[in-house]
Amino acid sequence: MPDQSETLALLNWYDRNARALPWRVSPSDRAVGVIPDPYQIWLSEVMLQQTTVAAVKDYFIKFTQLWPSVLDLAAADEEDVMKAWAGLGYYSRARNLKKCAETVAAVHAGRFPDTEEELLALPGIGPYTAAAISAIAFDRPSAVVDGNVERVLARLLEIEEQLPAAKVPIKAAMATLTPDDRPGDFAQAVMDLGATICTPRRPACGLCPWMKQCRARANGTAESLPRKAPKKAKPTRYGAAFVFRRESDGAVLLRRRPAKGLLGGMSEVPGTEWSETFDTADALSQAPAPLGWRKKVDVVRHTFTHFHLELSIYVAVAPKSLPLPDGCWWSEIDALPGEALPTVMRKAVATGLDG
Repeated sequence: MPDQSETLALLNWYDRNARALPWRVSPSDRAVGVIPDPYQIWLSEVMLQQTTVAAVKDYFIKFTQLWPSVLDLAAADEEDVMKAWAGLGYYSRARNLKKCAETVAAVHAGRFPDTEEELLALPGIGPYTAAAISAIAFDRPSAVVDGNVERVLARLLEIEEQLPAAKVPIKAAMATLTPDDRPGDFAQAVMDLGATICTPRRPACGLCPWMKQCRARANGTAESLPRKAPKKAKPTRYGAAFVFRRESDGAVLLRRRPAKGLLGGMSEVPGTEWSETFDTADALSQAPAPLGWRKKVDVVRHTFTHFHLELSIYVAVAPKSLPLPDGCWWSEIDALPGEALPTVMRKAVATGLDG
């Protein structure tokens, strides 16, 4: 286990090598008294769940330009928030983001609480996010453990238990390691170490400030850690999506998904249910209007957390006389990029419009 001098070595490494991230206050700025914005830390941590830094950067910048403070986000229209989130995935995060902002505004007068316990009481904030906000935004000695931290500590201490069981000793180790001085920087240092040096494959052990203490490096087991239980095979579900185009201008018919459930509150083209037993031969019997539907050759494939999806795409031109189905609206072609369409529906629309 690294001692105080080795913790200092990691912080010194971080001071020289910290990643430049739009939500991060750099070590040099922290040294002259610049304080992280809890709103930006919270926003970035929620966005980063199940997502990469590269995917999040542009979304974070867009959100903070549209809603510079938690009070601005609390006052925003939920539909606008969902539109801004579209494409980032895991859409319950966006709904909880709005609820959390409203709670901070109403209950905490627009100021985030600074303890893990109070943060955990907010919508959409779990143990990891509460610890990250507490440590990074408020410099409290909270044990912050994300995937990068799990990998670094599993190797450092050569923890051979499989995840998720290994999370318990890893969390305990991080709690022991986290210093009272600069705990936020320490948490980010371990994250950056995992992201840039202690990578899943071919870790650059020779550049690591903890190379001498790392048990996995000494024993040649680094690339095999952390150990993970074998993944279960994902089932494949099937369905159909119907891309209407308005005869007059080519606008596309959209509707909103139910607020709860997968992709809740997002926009979509009309379609069938998705199931493992769906028979495409029955697709047209579920079409939302009796039109001259044409089946596209290309199938839309998309993978969710728990299943794969294959969508057959049917296209038709809607005559002017077709009444607008309940809950639907026409989205003109130029307006489609701004709709709250999840990635799978953007694929469906693109396939339907192609050719």
